[in-house]
Amino acid sequence: MSDAVAVEAVGMTMRFGAFTALDDVSIKVPAGSFHALLGENGAGKSTLVKCMMGFYTPTSGQMLVDSKEAVIRNPKDAAGFGLGMVYQHFTLVPSLTGAENLVISREDAPRVIDWRKERKALAAFMETMPFKIPLDQPVSALAAGEKQKLEIVKQLYLGRRFIVLDEPTSVLTPNEAEEMLGLVRGMTRAGALTVLMISHKFHEVTSFCDDVTVLRKGRRTGGGRIADLDRKQMAAMMIGDQPIVALDSRSETPADATPVLTVKQLKAKDRTGLKSIAIDGLEVRAGEIVGIAGISGNGQKEFLETIAGQRAREGGAVVVKDTVYDASRAQSRALNVRFIPEEPLRNACAPRMTVAENIAFRTFDLNADGKPVAWISARAIRAYATRLIEQFKVKTASLSSPIQSLSGGNVQRAVLARELTGQVDLLVVSNPCFGLDFAAVAEIRARIMKARNGGAAVLLMSEDLDELLELSDRIFVMSDGALVYETPIAQADVHVIGEHMAGH
Repeated sequence: MSDAVAVEAVGMTMRFGAFTALDDVSIKVPAGSFHALLGENGAGKSTLVKCMMGFYTPTSGQMLVDSKEAVIRNPKDAAGFGLGMVYQHFTLVPSLTGAENLVISREDAPRVIDWRKERKALAAFMETMPFKIPLDQPVSALAAGEKQKLEIVKQLYLGRRFIVLDEPTSVLTPNEAEEMLGLVRGMTRAGALTVLMISHKFHEVTSFCDDVTVLRKGRRTGGGRIADLDRKQMAAMMIGDQPIVALDSRSETPADATPVLTVKQLKAKDRTGLKSIAIDGLEVRAGEIVGIAGISGNGQKEFLETIAGQRAREGGAVVVKDTVYDASRAQSRALNVRFIPEEPLRNACAPRMTVAENIAFRTFDLNADGKPVAWISARAIRAYATRLIEQFKVKTASLSSPIQSLSGGNVQRAVLARELTGQVDLLVVSNPCFGLDFAAVAEIRARIMKARNGGAAVLLMSEDLDELLELSDRIFVMSDGALVYETPIAQADVHVIGEHMAGH
């Protein structure tokens, strides 16, 4: 195997019309190092990487590979210098085997493939790899961790010695993530590979990376050796002077707290219609957060849709405060049930309606005493929305702007404003911080904790295990449509949770 390469971007600037996405950014990744690239959404991370890899032609700036100028006009040029990229979402062909995916990825792949020769060559190549992957199985049969390893192996097989990893652990269990990053770090320390990793997980950066570069609003705001920095310093580089909302201190859940949500023998079809989800024995008490961990596609989405009345039940019951819950608007209002679903712009908003109208969905037909009105007042809707926008810091050009014109974080704040105002007895939340930046994540988690401390029962479904460990009082693991494991947070073991998430 050939040696790792040093890569340097110097003075990278990228303008799209009048908008400057990247402003004179330089980054140096020494040969054999594991370098992290941090920044909030919109900080310029993806733009920088796309300029380095030839997807964009920068407005100005240059690339150096092993201290020599490298002209990279397209991804093919980047590949010629040994530069490759592993994307957040898999690019493998699911119906083909690992071996077939590797061979067809080569530019010089023959039209008629001599598989005896190729398998012999692949076996010799895999002997040099720290990754152990069954290349004779269809990719669709591999676990997520094996697919991610195969993506990395593909880049090494194609001769790449500098690899960009874009959020490489977003679909992995904690155990898979730790193993994969450990193997990659081993290759960098052996001098066989150089890695630049885009990540938002501080524990991964501090555990595996050597150096970090931080971007904010298209500019480099800091960096250095990981050993010389702590999380607070890195967060300050990411967000500047913007204040971070801290979690409220967690109040004790009373020992005699009553169950607000009870799920008994609930059954429903999954998205394919071929399998079912089956949930039994789940209780969420007043003043506690119960987290549901699981890899995407294990039935969490269907579970939330069934509770919310968006998916038909085949059996069982959802009980809220001793009442069988049918998810009607009248009943959710009477029982103070609120929902914050995943992708709120799609699932919790009318995108073309105004910000004020969306915020007022729960209250537009009620007066100040909570009684139905005979006439809907546009003035009352605007006054109500103005108060909540100020309280929840929703940034919008106007109350009359369509809610789809807001950023993701501000759509989420608007939905939180609507769902968390007034008495909340049950809050059902799914991936509330997905795709949001550091400051918005901190604020939204603090709002959820405040609802819990105020006595609400919270059911939190999240694919971010760090989020569940930070917020939950108890954690369940959902695998293959069922709850397979439960632990109080005080006894939670990340590796045990990860094993259950993986179906072990």
